Amino acid sequence: MNIRVLRSARRTIADGIRFYDRQEAGLGAYFLSSVMSDLRSLKVFGGVHQIYEGTPFHRMVCKRFPFSVYYLKENDEIQIYAVLDDRRDPARLRKLLRDLGLES
Repeated sequence: MNIRVLRSARRTIADGIRFYDRQEAGLGAYFLSSVMSDLRSLKVFGGVHQIYEGTPFHRMVCKRFPFSVYYLKENDEIQIYAVLDDRRDPARLRKLLRDLGLES
């Protein structure tokens, strides 16, 4: 199974890296490593995660950080749309997802 990280997801991952680098030097690199490990797990587990609140998108909760991966599985490809902080206000999270085209 192929995994494609879309531009929108790369931006949200970069936001997470910047956030954690401001907390402690090197923590952003650890965040990236952890997220990439979670993304690789989708080769095996892609498509088994819960559908997010009435959208066609799956939501995988990251293992080490309070972030979730929002993705679609189409045929033999996983398309990653966003990696977002779960601590956000739910209304703001929904707005971010709409802006990324994840919610109808």
